[in-house]
Amino acid sequence: MRVLLTTWGSRGDVEPLVGLAVALRELGAEARVCAPPDEEFVTLLKRAGVPLVPLGPTVHSVVAGPTPPTGEDALKLAPALVAARFETLSAAAEEGCDVILATGLLPAGARDVAEKFGIPYVYACFHIFGLPSRQFAPGIRPGTPSPEGETDNRVLWQQDAQRVNALYGGALNSHRAALGLPPVDNVRDHVFTGTPWLAADATLCPSEGMTELDLVPTGAWIRPDDRPLPDDLAEFLESGEPPVYVGFGSMAAYAPKDIARVAIESARALGRRILLGRGWAGLASIDDADDCFVVGEVNQQALFRRAAAVVHHGGAGTTTTAALSGTPQVVVPRIADQPYWAERVAELGIGVAHQDPAPTVESLSAALAAVLSPGTGARAKAVADTIRTDGATVAAKLLFDTVNA
Repeated sequence: MRVLLTTWGSRGDVEPLVGLAVALRELGAEARVCAPPDEEFVTLLKRAGVPLVPLGPTVHSVVAGPTPPTGEDALKLAPALVAARFETLSAAAEEGCDVILATGLLPAGARDVAEKFGIPYVYACFHIFGLPSRQFAPGIRPGTPSPEGETDNRVLWQQDAQRVNALYGGALNSHRAALGLPPVDNVRDHVFTGTPWLAADATLCPSEGMTELDLVPTGAWIRPDDRPLPDDLAEFLESGEPPVYVGFGSMAAYAPKDIARVAIESARALGRRILLGRGWAGLASIDDADDCFVVGEVNQQALFRRAAAVVHHGGAGTTTTAALSGTPQVVVPRIADQPYWAERVAELGIGVAHQDPAPTVESLSAALAAVLSPGTGARAKAVADTIRTDGATVAAKLLFDTVNA
């Protein structure tokens, strides 16, 4: 069986597909990943021995400017990604493909390529936040905003669909017409299908009753990481008490202003050492004191288990990795689904949601003091025991069933 996996987004959108690709390979399938050609992702896929087919521009080129992307930027990016998917996925599928699975930033174009080749298509998501629901309103999306005061979630989701059509509809239907395919009048629902797969842990992301779509839960797609920690990092960890880890992953311009200084001073206020994850935001130490260590790309599964607490932005992957480690968390959400994950961490009692996007030394110190309490630590370890790690294998087997149906 030959599987084409595709995404466009940050590390949290790419790494789960690596886990799924490895699980498919272990079951005898051939899997390729069409993803943005960022150097970090190239390295990630090469290390796993998974073929990468470059798709679209690098994510770093879009999000790592001095300010976050604008609505105008989104209006340019959306049709460009549609075109890239039609071109790249079509070329990849022509080499042999039995099924296409798509995720990440709304993958308009992937289902249409599958339709062109007459093969199954699966849409997968890593959280429920973007799925139409009567339980919650849609997130912010570029385009005409909903009228102030509108509270009916059904109406709000209809208006969300209109914004998706404005972003992607013209480009999608133009490419469909070139293939002789009929137009699509609701791009969002066309991409999602009626049965999207939910690649999230059931404890962290309960889904029952949250959407009218017929969700197929698989569990999170986690690839065990057995890489040793670098010698200098291991030496730092062994030289004192477990440090507080602070990192904002791919957030770049979205990271809180002056967060490195705030984090260092907050940890020191509690007598704690600190580890900074450099990430795309370029976090760096503020002095030469030996209580602070800066790391690049490392095995977070191993690192988080040796931290006293994990302070992060609330991406699905980071939240799951921290929860699986049994280490308490402080989540400082910035965009998209991150406030949802912050709320879940707080609801489960495994950490604190710092919903103010601009932490101060006082507020972050207070949050850290709360999660470093024995009760939170014990709860974090208890929840860690409930998180399943076989989601990628579950999904891989479902793909076999999909192709053989």
